[in-house]
Amino acid sequence: MKSFAHLALSAALLAATAGFAATPDSGKTLAYIHKAWPTLTRSLADCSALADSKVATHPLLYLPADFPAPDGLAAIAKKCGVEVRALPRKVARIGDIQPSELPRQGVLYLPNPYVVPGGFFNEMYGWDSYFIVLGLLADGHTDLARDMVENQLFEVEHYGAVLNANRSYYLTRSQPPFLSAMIRAVLDDSKSFRSKEEAQSWLKHAYPLAVRDHDIWTSKPHQAGDTGLARYFDYGDGPVPEFRDAKYLQDVIRWLRAHPKDDPGYLIKASQNPDDAEAAQLKKTSCDVRASTVCADAWLDGYRLTADYYRGDRAMRESGFDVTFRFGPFAGSTHHYAPACLNSLLFRYEQDLRDFAARLGLDDEAKRWDAAAKARHAAIDKYLWHADQGMYADYDAQAGKPSTYAYISAFYPLWAGAASKEQAAAMQKKIALLERKGGLSMSTTDSGVQWDEPFGWAPTNWIAIAGLDRYGYHDDARRLARKFTATIDRGFADDGTIREKYNMVSGDAKVAIKAGYKDNVIGFGWTNGVYLKLTALLAAPPDTP
Repeated sequence: MKSFAHLALSAALLAATAGFAATPDSGKTLAYIHKAWPTLTRSLADCSALADSKVATHPLLYLPADFPAPDGLAAIAKKCGVEVRALPRKVARIGDIQPSELPRQGVLYLPNPYVVPGGFFNEMYGWDSYFIVLGLLADGHTDLARDMVENQLFEVEHYGAVLNANRSYYLTRSQPPFLSAMIRAVLDDSKSFRSKEEAQSWLKHAYPLAVRDHDIWTSKPHQAGDTGLARYFDYGDGPVPEFRDAKYLQDVIRWLRAHPKDDPGYLIKASQNPDDAEAAQLKKTSCDVRASTVCADAWLDGYRLTADYYRGDRAMRESGFDVTFRFGPFAGSTHHYAPACLNSLLFRYEQDLRDFAARLGLDDEAKRWDAAAKARHAAIDKYLWHADQGMYADYDAQAGKPSTYAYISAFYPLWAGAASKEQAAAMQKKIALLERKGGLSMSTTDSGVQWDEPFGWAPTNWIAIAGLDRYGYHDDARRLARKFTATIDRGFADDGTIREKYNMVSGDAKVAIKAGYKDNVIGFGWTNGVYLKLTALLAAPPDTP
């Protein structure tokens, strides 16, 4: 691993380049990021990966059922005071093991070091890792970036998919599919491998696992009706097991009771203390009050939440956008939609698999992936592009109509290369919908939750900016990059930290969430990575795509 003192982007370099004027604040932010990677790096060897403030139990490490205990693990377990168990059986696909089957929740073994987001997010997350890998590569930490990709390949092989994160309570869901983009980022980095032969051998190992991960998204549970598009879906039922209590669910009920006209049908009347007959019925219509304390406590004013709401809530968590009102109040209808973000990611995934297959000499497979990408592109144009609005939108596959909720995910097709020149030009005209003092806001709706107006996040700002830059809108991309990096700089100057999200209206880290998850965690892995990518974009000549 290269030295963490390596400074890939110096403040002096930034000051000398067109389009980005380095300031004392930006120099301090860069210095902080360069030094932050070790504080966010976890491995079993130093016990740091085992702690989980979300589950207050004695540390437990799960090994795959089909994986022998690594040398030295017994000594690590003794040093860290962790119990080691094997999962009850081999996992063929995600959801094969329900967290409720396990005696208690724990960390899932990964073979290599990895970077966590920060704070109580003390595990390797699915889509966070892509933006972290971009930052590691930009900062010269190629070995660690490759370690993270190999960890995700290990998850696919032994846990059935790239997981939400490597905790046992995430065994039923994935996260937005960036694995092929991570593989490509490592392959494209000239310092990741000692030779072309080594890179080819690595791709030969990675490719079939990437195919296996992709197949999850085309399986029936992840199909959005007969659209040919995908949806987010979790293979569990009822409240997610990482809920510590029912307060969030009670808040959802409270909001729906206060806004009855906005309730899509998420509420059902039920007793606070149901008898056995009602409990058996609630197991079908809501959740299992006998098996889950959180489910039992998720009651307010004579109402409980429906089973369909819980399916949508779980799907929302797979989407990574938890919480937004994009798919109904508190995103309780997420599983009914074919989202622009997910299907853009899968279009790019299929193009990546086409290129990987061609590079490996698998011509028939390359043709198959090319056909899959073209079919998805046609479905994106049919269901997600709306020429009358000049904008991409999610599609409600259950209701058979497009969403009218303006959201930053409309720019994902540009990042993926799925937009025509005309579609990209129309989207460029929509920037003003979301552009604020601090960068791009998530939506035009101030719902009070963290993935909506006025909040902005590093990953979605990067995807939109990179997409605009890809289609030649360099001035827009650089203007937005300056805004978002300045927001991070202001937040860092204020309290010496980098955060997971920012206020786009005020252009700082002053975040006040009204409902749902309310913290603004310090760290922060993907913000670090995106800041480095944005400063690199600003440091490039203005006409560089």
